[in-house]
Amino acid sequence: MNIVLMGYMGSGKSLIGRDLAKKIKLDYLDLDDYIENQEKKSIENIFKDKGEIYFRKKESKYLNEVLNTYNDAVISLGGGTPCFAGNLEIIQEKENTKSIYLRTSLDELTKRLFKERAKRPLITHLSTEDELKDFIRKHVFERSFYYNQADYKIATDLKNADQITKEVISLLF
Repeated sequence: MNIVLMGYMGSGKSLIGRDLAKKIKLDYLDLDDYIENQEKKSIENIFKDKGEIYFRKKESKYLNEVLNTYNDAVISLGGGTPCFAGNLEIIQEKENTKSIYLRTSLDELTKRLFKERAKRPLITHLSTEDELKDFIRKHVFERSFYYNQADYKIATDLKNADQITKEVISLLF
């Protein structure tokens, strides 16, 4: 079975994905890392050099590639992956795939992302926590329609990675 983790940037998809894969002895794949390896360029530079539309097309291509190549893996998506190019439908159509939405509150996302915004192409231009919070609020509102179609939803606030990983395992096995 493939386990696909989705949620807004900063929700812990990569951290939980690595932990989960180790505990259940599956391969781990971060879609953003996969894209960077295939494109031989960072996500930040793909956005800068070719724009978001180019990135979203490549993201969809590589998501398809990954889901058709791996059968037993934990896969962390980018925050926008399920919201573009029919990607959610691609995930839902795969019989051997379960999706999990890591739901994180607006305040928690703002706190986490403000510290690391320089590494996040979509939010590098935001200079205050209030601007960031407004940006996240808008995005989460737009994307929640897609995230909420995941097979399972897990609230992540006030839980550490181990607690979240155990919750995922209990849902799936």
